[in-house]
Amino acid sequence: MKEFLKDHKKIVVLGIGNEIKGDDAIGPVLAKRISTLYDKNNDVVVFDGGTVPENYTGSIRRENPTHIIVLDAVEMKKEPGYIRVVQKDEIANYNISTHAMPVSFLIKYMETTIHAKIILVGIQPKSMGFDEGISKEIEKSINKVLDTFFEIIEPSKGL
Repeated sequence: MKEFLKDHKKIVVLGIGNEIKGDDAIGPVLAKRISTLYDKNNDVVVFDGGTVPENYTGSIRRENPTHIIVLDAVEMKKEPGYIRVVQKDEIANYNISTHAMPVSFLIKYMETTIHAKIILVGIQPKSMGFDEGISKEIEKSINKVLDTFFEIIEPSKGL
């Protein structure tokens, strides 16, 4: 992610997932935490796409970002909490989240309509059962993603 963001001007973060399905809430939880910490930074715009991230493509396009980071739970057959930047040509190999439109379609659509670099940061979920909270392993991974983000972009002042 550091390499990806090194020449950023405006970043859009798009969290994807279902908040009532345990670790599938990775994207929305990260989106909310990043939004809170960067609320005064006009160079970082955050969208919680939930289970319908395609509904935010127009708003994302209007922001005219140079970089888009998509955050989602990704079944990679790894240990819970494993974090990986999933390359776009690999997306079809993984089971990604529980939303209606496949992430690969969403990213392809954004690539054709928005002139920005796009990456998917995936976290291996532990459990995605209904009415479960975020697991401890995933909470640690969420904090690692936030720490990496903070290393690259200073959080908003006055918090």
